[in-house]
Amino acid sequence: MAPVSVDEIKSELDTFNIAFTNETLDKMLEQCLCHRLKGDEIVFEWFAYSSSKKQMPLTIDNLEQFEYEILNKKKKPKGSSKASQINRTRDINSIQELIKAEEEEENLLDSYSTPAKGSQKRALTTPEHPQSKRGVARLASPSLMLSPASFSPSATPSQKYGMRGGRGEVVASFGVVQGPRWTGKGQSDVKVEMLEGRDDSLTSNYKYMFQRLRDIRDVLTGKIEELGEELRTHFNIEEFSPVSLPVQDSITVLGQVCCDSNGKLNAQSVLLEAGQEQGGRQVPVDLSELKEFSLFPGQVVAMEGMNTSGQKFVATKLYEGISMPFYSPPEVKQEMDEVSEPIMVMMSCGPYTPSDSLSYDPLIDLITIINKDRPDVCILFGPFVDSKHEQIEKNQVTETFEVIFKRCVDSIVEGTKGTGCRLLFVPSQRDVHHHYIYPQPPFSIPNLSKDEATRVTLAPDPCTLLIGNVTIGLTSTDILFHMGAEEISSGTGTERFSRIMKHILTQRSYYPLYPPAEEVNMDYEKFQQFGQMPLTPDVLIVPSELRYFIKDVTGCVCVNPGRLTKGQVGGTYGRLLIQPNPVPVDGKRVSPCIAGQVVKI
Repeated sequence: MAPVSVDEIKSELDTFNIAFTNETLDKMLEQCLCHRLKGDEIVFEWFAYSSSKKQMPLTIDNLEQFEYEILNKKKKPKGSSKASQINRTRDINSIQELIKAEEEEENLLDSYSTPAKGSQKRALTTPEHPQSKRGVARLASPSLMLSPASFSPSATPSQKYGMRGGRGEVVASFGVVQGPRWTGKGQSDVKVEMLEGRDDSLTSNYKYMFQRLRDIRDVLTGKIEELGEELRTHFNIEEFSPVSLPVQDSITVLGQVCCDSNGKLNAQSVLLEAGQEQGGRQVPVDLSELKEFSLFPGQVVAMEGMNTSGQKFVATKLYEGISMPFYSPPEVKQEMDEVSEPIMVMMSCGPYTPSDSLSYDPLIDLITIINKDRPDVCILFGPFVDSKHEQIEKNQVTETFEVIFKRCVDSIVEGTKGTGCRLLFVPSQRDVHHHYIYPQPPFSIPNLSKDEATRVTLAPDPCTLLIGNVTIGLTSTDILFHMGAEEISSGTGTERFSRIMKHILTQRSYYPLYPPAEEVNMDYEKFQQFGQMPLTPDVLIVPSELRYFIKDVTGCVCVNPGRLTKGQVGGTYGRLLIQPNPVPVDGKRVSPCIAGQVVKI
């Protein structure tokens, strides 16, 4: 296929009189390369899609949604056999050849060096003396092969992933790094623990799929009452009136936003469902008197207005949620011998294979980066064995999914052994071998050695971590995409991602959307216990199909590191530099996040 140019796409957009920007042109060009489309083909697809959405404007966010709903569902053409012969299989033998060549080159250079330098030929793996060889050398064990040949019938690496550009390019940043470049020290003494403490109830006696509607109602009612009391106290509201009570005066009501049909929420379909204490009824809401609003199904709000007939509530003022306080470490933890230097936290979200191959080249590249940058903590989100991968869906593998997952974990643990990096594994709803439920129990990884077990933390989805005295909230479920498809707004003047992140923080839940997306199998009893935020985290990590970002929202640094692969090409990962023991200035909190970046793999 002839290469696609920006001018070709621009000409086709002009033909249909579609407004565009340089950013949207670049995005469409990227989608053409990812999905093997011509310039006219992608414009035809977009025109049909936007027409079905009532002439949706051409923006980056809408293109992300278009790719997710349309392009990703199209069948990808298979690569030619000739191209597969050109690309060498990236297995242990080829890696060892590369290592051998590097060692010969280093030995040659050492022969011309001074004795002081030549005396350090032995590999040193302490944090003060990082190993000079490629970290991928640690994969030189037959049991840790991640070559495509081990995942039959895919015997070749992804052609487009290997041809990707912009490797190592920083695409989003926050703060400023002063002094040395982005490297950690592999401090194995950095503490990584669950804020709520260890609780095995997600791994034992977890009888999901046995929910009663009454229990679900009780959970939702409890959420309305709990957040309602916070709203009443914070805004000095005397009391809440029944939402369906016909009165001629202005009243304040409390309830949960919902939609009057099975379709998407819009300004004319908003209902307010009251809790049991206010009668539990649903009443339509007229939003025409509000200057600005941002609403989504499941949101708990208080509204001031009138309901003269008892049939429709005309809102004149909207009270949204309030964020919880940040973490205050006990004074006993403020000791001088604790880690006081900034630590580096790296994060990556699957899939770890391109969509056209079961080659784990992206994972091998990530292990190489971990060995080079030596982060102190690395958070790895699933899916590791992606249920949405075409070859996984068709079960075109010769091994069990558990065996493939075990090989991935062994390769990561063994391949980063010399760095001292603390590893944290978080499951995903798309991990085909794991429990399909939210909240999701942690992975079970037996046969870890004692040294490996001290370096590895298995976390549920969602959870709140404590690293030093810094709290990090995280969830691998794509709440950003799910809420982005349902949220409506008017007159806010704020960017959509910031609004959604603020909703998550002020609704105090890792998944405040109700009803949940069809792909989320929610257990509400466990959700009440494990899906709520115990506080406002210092950092909130929400990997998503949508565009990556890193930004401050009401004092919390929110990060979407993107996914390690996007279709057939490489994606992004994230990294943060945090102060583990932040010191208040003049009695005021200082964000522990010094800087952050999103980087192309």
